[in-house]
Amino acid sequence: MKTDSKDQLRDERRDQIKKAALKVFATHGLIGTKMSMIAKEAQISDGLSYRYFKSKDEILSELVKEAIEGSNETFDVIRTMPGTPLEKVRLLTSEILHEDNYYFILMQQVLSSEDLPGEVAELLKGYDAGEMIRVLTDVVAAGQEAGQFIAGDARVLTMWYLTSVVGLMNVRTAQIDDYRLPDADFMLRLIVQP
Repeated sequence: MKTDSKDQLRDERRDQIKKAALKVFATHGLIGTKMSMIAKEAQISDGLSYRYFKSKDEILSELVKEAIEGSNETFDVIRTMPGTPLEKVRLLTSEILHEDNYYFILMQQVLSSEDLPGEVAELLKGYDAGEMIRVLTDVVAAGQEAGQFIAGDARVLTMWYLTSVVGLMNVRTAQIDDYRLPDADFMLRLIVQP
């Protein structure tokens, strides 16, 4: 029984460190993040952080793996869920713009970085970043057919829409006082048929 509580405490501490690391990576970037910054955000000592993770690269690898799994799950849900195209895009937008969605920001940083740790680079080999565009393009096209979304090339509209959302997420990491992300309905005005 003591082993179970030790394992639970270890898992909780690892989760605490990963959550802190996710925020620090999203805010300071891959290169700018230091283990000491992660420890400070997690409110633990530097030494304690090294008892759970050998390096920031090890934490980054775990976070990228979780982000890829989460992304794949989200797009499976969007692809298969019942509902209108508008409801699907609203759900996706809400998910991306969620206040604690640092995974989305982290993945944008990882995908645009040229210098990645080996394990992260390996994880990305099995990740299809274009899947997000393909799934959302199909949803936008279906929404256009249903008269929900504005006319135009569905792929181009999808890329513009995603660029807008990514831009908002990046501004958020600048930690501007009183900056708040818009809600999904505000963003949907970019593509919804008036």
